[in-house]
Amino acid sequence: MSRRFDRRREIEALDPVRDHQRIYRISMGLEFPWDYKRSLEFALFRTYCVPSISALLAATGEFEHRPQKRYDDTALLIAEMAEHGYDSPRGKEALRVVNRAHGQFAISNEDMLFVLSTFVFDPIDWIARFGWRPLTEHERIAGFQFYREVGKRMNIADIPADFDTFHRFYVDYQREQFVFSDTNKRIGSYTVNLFSSWYPAVTRPLVRKLVHGLLDENMARAFGFSRPPEVVRAGERLGLRARAAVVRLMPPRKDSKLAREPGNRTYPGYPEGYRPSDLGAPPPPDDLDDRWRAPARRA
Repeated sequence: MSRRFDRRREIEALDPVRDHQRIYRISMGLEFPWDYKRSLEFALFRTYCVPSISALLAATGEFEHRPQKRYDDTALLIAEMAEHGYDSPRGKEALRVVNRAHGQFAISNEDMLFVLSTFVFDPIDWIARFGWRPLTEHERIAGFQFYREVGKRMNIADIPADFDTFHRFYVDYQREQFVFSDTNKRIGSYTVNLFSSWYPAVTRPLVRKLVHGLLDENMARAFGFSRPPEVVRAGERLGLRARAAVVRLMPPRKDSKLAREPGNRTYPGYPEGYRPSDLGAPPPPDDLDDRWRAPARRA
């Protein structure tokens, strides 16, 4: 029997509720590190389709002036909690950074809940389409349990107690809240430009087109982006599935990539020489409109 599926068998022997942190660590760090990274990028991208979220991000100026740092901070803070556990010393430190950053702004509970839901369901959808194998039911439930516990520690209220109810919220919220706004388009454009900046200049127009091609119709409409022709989108899907077929033939990964990014653009050598407390956004700008400030911090 192929060793390629040893970890899937290991996961199936665990309890998806009791052992959710261990399952999520295996799935994210060893089985699907590339897919989780890409899908969580698009999870955050999805949240910018909500005008109340994009307007706050536009007001802070962080995505206009420091998009790479914002991206690196978010990715590393999630990785710290996944690798070490949300109740470990480094996990708690990462959560303090997250809570301190969010606590400075007036963010509705529903918006926070929606962002949390994207971390659960966008990876599930991405891996179903482009992963080298489907996620197991244990992995899906473990991801839900992981972010439910993280959400509790972020003081997010009314997190559904079961997977299906949370998924209905995720779907319904998009149907109700995804509408075009200028700030959606601005934050979306900054993000697409960030993604394309990782590649040689000559390829960047193509990268932008490919990013647009991965958006669903509701996201494209909310951003005001044109999707490329179906032939381009079909070729993109074919390329991602071809990659999955190659990965399926590879031996199991031996070392987790979670919270280990020595080539990180903002924090070279990470985690050597860094703590989670070194991450995170600066205080709000002095000229931030009071409507975006948390009530306790308003002048």
